Amino acid sequence: MGLVNYLHTIHCYGAVDLKYRMFIVSILAVMIVILNFSPILASAKDVYYSNEVAVIVYHHIDEFEQNSVTITPRLFERQLVSLQRKGFHFITMDQFKDFKNEGKPVPDNALLITFDDGYESFYTHAFPILKKLHIPAVNFVITKDLDDPKKSKLATLSKAEIKQMRSEDPNIEFQGHSDELHAMKDGKPLLSNKVVLNGKLETEVEFKSRIVQDTRKCMDKLKELNASNNVDSYAYPYGSYDDTTISYLHEAGIQYAFTTKAGIASEWTDAMQIPRINGGSPFVRPHSISNLIKQAKREQSLLASSK
Repeated sequence: MGLVNYLHTIHCYGAVDLKYRMFIVSILAVMIVILNFSPILASAKDVYYSNEVAVIVYHHIDEFEQNSVTITPRLFERQLVSLQRKGFHFITMDQFKDFKNEGKPVPDNALLITFDDGYESFYTHAFPILKKLHIPAVNFVITKDLDDPKKSKLATLSKAEIKQMRSEDPNIEFQGHSDELHAMKDGKPLLSNKVVLNGKLETEVEFKSRIVQDTRKCMDKLKELNASNNVDSYAYPYGSYDDTTISYLHEAGIQYAFTTKAGIASEWTDAMQIPRINGGSPFVRPHSISNLIKQAKREQSLLASSK
């Protein structure tokens, strides 16, 4: 009987020990979850920059295709959620303009989300995510595509889609990316280079007229759609521009122009040379997009200190 009692005791203690171990495992699992989230919650209080705005640029969102300017909807959403958790604050285009034009304050770690080219994927994939997360954005549209959005290789936004998004969320805006100047001729961007007309290189007067007329045409099309509170902003096609381009766009009514150069915008940044950071690459993972912003800030600070 002694042996039987001994074995019974071992079995009981073994059962207790198993329950104890399961309890410890459960506690550890909860601690891991807490530790996973606590750095995010703590870092949400960090201030990476103040009185500045980081502008992020995207292009195309696709479920399957990925390239240097195309990411999946899942990655796009995870990037935005990561930025929210780390204490970045998304602002509207109007807030950005007030900051640049009037010096009105913006939140610490301010971010402006932009898209180029006006692809339909903004409507089908990006807009639902932006709306769900309550994040404002601006899309720079090639307005010639509005007349036949299914014509190009990648479908573009229709007039009806723009109107719908504007009615559902007025913090989603649409600005200019030219009407017909998002193209190359002889390997050179049309916006910033003279072209040959009737066998002759266009004169400066002809060049200026082409740029100003195209820009005004682009702006008029967007105004007809109530695409923005004020249609006065532009993203340079291919990121190509010079002082002459700036002066002609300014004459056409453009007050804010966005580049493809990396950096962070301050109150003193030239409003016609606003830098942006590319977030629309599959290599920009959710945890690393904030590092790109911090890196741009560090490089900008080093450049400023060296002057």
